[in-house]
Amino acid sequence: MAWIYLAFAGLFEVGWAVGLKFTQGFTKVWPSLWTLASMALSLGLLGLALKSLPLGTAYAVWTGIGTIGTVLVGILVLGEPATVARIACVGLIVAGIAGLKVIG
Repeated sequence: MAWIYLAFAGLFEVGWAVGLKFTQGFTKVWPSLWTLASMALSLGLLGLALKSLPLGTAYAVWTGIGTIGTVLVGILVLGEPATVARIACVGLIVAGIAGLKVIG
């Protein structure tokens, strides 16, 4: 169950990172509320996952999911460039997460 909590925590991290772009410095109410709620859910779920997962592994996986998801939303939704270098870097993050899951 801890890995499921962690996966959802990572998805909510994507939600707050993307939401942050739309808050315009927390001057827009609905994006700000979404961002704050996503932050709370992300951290709460990470806390639940940490009850049984190693800190280093869980934190790396959480931030990795957030990073990969945010990059993908940037590319697929916000029109950010999908260069070979960016995709290769995402691949390295995926490899690191997989490695930590296998050994952690």
